Amino acid sequence: MLNLDISVLTWIIGASILGGVLSVLCAGFLALNTRTQWIPMLISYAIGAMLGAVFLEILPHAFHEASSIETMTATILFGILLFFVLEKLVLWRHCHGEHCEAHAMHTEAECSEHAHQAGTSKFRAVSEKSASIGRHAHAHHHDSGRSGMMIMVGDTFHNFVDGILIAAAFMLDIRLGAVTAMAIIAHEIPQEVGDFLILLHSGYSKKQALLFNLFSSLATVVGGVLAYFALQTVQSWIPTILGLAAASMLYVAVADLIPGLHKRTELKATLGQVLLIGLGISSIFLTKFFLE
Repeated sequence: MLNLDISVLTWIIGASILGGVLSVLCAGFLALNTRTQWIPMLISYAIGAMLGAVFLEILPHAFHEASSIETMTATILFGILLFFVLEKLVLWRHCHGEHCEAHAMHTEAECSEHAHQAGTSKFRAVSEKSASIGRHAHAHHHDSGRSGMMIMVGDTFHNFVDGILIAAAFMLDIRLGAVTAMAIIAHEIPQEVGDFLILLHSGYSKKQALLFNLFSSLATVVGGVLAYFALQTVQSWIPTILGLAAASMLYVAVADLIPGLHKRTELKATLGQVLLIGLGISSIFLTKFFLE
């Protein structure tokens, strides 16, 4: 068993840094070192980690702390609808590949030729992407970096909310905080790869893309620290935030990530996806075991 004699704030800051800064560094490595073929595998694992965190830890704690089951189910329903609306407003968009419809600032007519050249697959090797980055950035120089700025605004907001969710989870239970942070980290890495590549295609240099993503990731720490102090006085909000955390992960996993897996229907790919989803769930279970 692990010694958990560490302040809650330290756990929150550490998990926020791992969920933000470390995810960006890993994403930059993957994007720049011809490793984007790993993205579909990371996404399958992330689905399992998020579903495991929701059903094995977050929801049990949320229902236990809630004033009533009806209140919690209403909170989860509200959260799912909320994230749907936010996604429509391009504040909560999760890109996991080079092409993302919500980050694109171009019309279908403007992008049709590029889409034809790039292919319909959402995940392509960096060797193919690298060759097209310069051409894409030049062809769409009229964007003037607007797509990149949209990504930064949406991703900063997203990271800030992640920090709040991490803080609320750790303030209730260390194990709950750990598995929540693990699920967020698992999802952040493939998302940051997509954001990194979109920034490159918006005309930013590799250094600028990395620095912008790092700056955005600091919002996780800010959100976590602010939530820690705010929730000291309004701890009655913690069950509601846990319900919203569950809604967030369910929405991302079911509405955003799983549909992308259906693009590959061959048996080998399907078996690999199922195994990686199972691995993600197992990692949450093992985390619970070691922190007990």
